[in-house]
Amino acid sequence: MLVRLIKMKQVLLTALLAMSMLLAAQVQAHGGLALADDMCILTIGPYRMHFTGYQPLSQEEEFCEDIPEVGKTVIALDYIQEELRPLTTEVRIIRDTGSEENLDEITVYHLPPKIYPSASITVEHVFPEKGKFVGLVTVTGGAQDYVSRFPFSVGEGRPVSKIAIIVPIVVLIAGAAAFMMMRKRKT
Repeated sequence: MLVRLIKMKQVLLTALLAMSMLLAAQVQAHGGLALADDMCILTIGPYRMHFTGYQPLSQEEEFCEDIPEVGKTVIALDYIQEELRPLTTEVRIIRDTGSEENLDEITVYHLPPKIYPSASITVEHVFPEKGKFVGLVTVTGGAQDYVSRFPFSVGEGRPVSKIAIIVPIVVLIAGAAAFMMMRKRKT
């Protein structure tokens, strides 16, 4: 009986440890976008921009990568480095067809190259249908041209958090272990 109890505790602790390791990741990359210190950072060569997206008509929360619903979407790109202010920035959203040969044909949104001395760019676009897309942010005018390419999807809903999946599993395992221990005590 004592041996079984020890084995059950070991299994439960191993399961809890494995699940906690799933929650340990703090940085998730998505092309040129990464989540770092609760900020979405877009990397373009040596430069970085803060990325914030939201859908004013359907969502109250901001998003960093995939766009949860179709409809009006607002994306704000804020320069992190002052060196970006005199450079030209272009923003383009294209359908993800696997090829970028005919860019004009697959472009769904284009913000022409421009200097943004305010260090802030606002993109407003209505996505009428679900799909896979690629964001292209191009910075020119410095020693070299840089392009950040980040794939994303539209209309796949909010991703389910790892906690929402793991907590019920842990509760179920703990409940099953407690039930088995109580049952063993009675016999």
